[in-house]
Amino acid sequence: MRLEAITWDRLAELLADRLLDLEPADGGAWPRVCFDGVPAARPGDLAERVAEALRVRGRPSLVVGAEGFLRPASVRLEYGRRDIESYYSGWFDTSALWREVFTPLDPGGSGRVLPDLWDPVTDRATRSPYVSLPAGGCLLLHGPLLLRHWFPFDLTVHVLLSPGALRRRTPESDHWTLPAFERYEAETDPAGTADVLVRADDPRHPAWNG
Repeated sequence: MRLEAITWDRLAELLADRLLDLEPADGGAWPRVCFDGVPAARPGDLAERVAEALRVRGRPSLVVGAEGFLRPASVRLEYGRRDIESYYSGWFDTSALWREVFTPLDPGGSGRVLPDLWDPVTDRATRSPYVSLPAGGCLLLHGPLLLRHWFPFDLTVHVLLSPGALRRRTPESDHWTLPAFERYEAETDPAGTADVLVRADDPRHPAWNG
């Protein structure tokens, strides 16, 4: 696949322009966009840049991080702090994401989204207030392993790291998670299935297939 060099700011602008014309596939009022990538790829940074570019264009948006929907430690760490299968399949509360983020944005939904549910540091509910996303506003959800679920995204962006870059940029204390991302690549092929691919081996010089 041919990738072209680009800056992060220019990439955000081009994605924001694309979102201005994006119609939800289900006929609803809120486009839903995925920024998928390992933590070391920092997909949330791109989501925030796109949100700012949308703001300048007069389009509301809401950035939501999947890390705000982790399960309680008693559940996600039931088999230990470094259990690969638990990390891959059970750390994130996908039911809560459906209930609190996606369902309110269904056709005829309320538009009231819970931006986060659980604080992994305090291991307590965040008690964040609901946010009302106006009709036409974009949901920008970021996090790892998102494309292995059947979330109803209208546009998917995958921020890719090569195996070498992934190992270099992942803190050594988190190297135990690397087999989960290798499995994700093998089973889901996010680079091949995402609508937009961004390669970020050098965080100063991204490239994309737009």
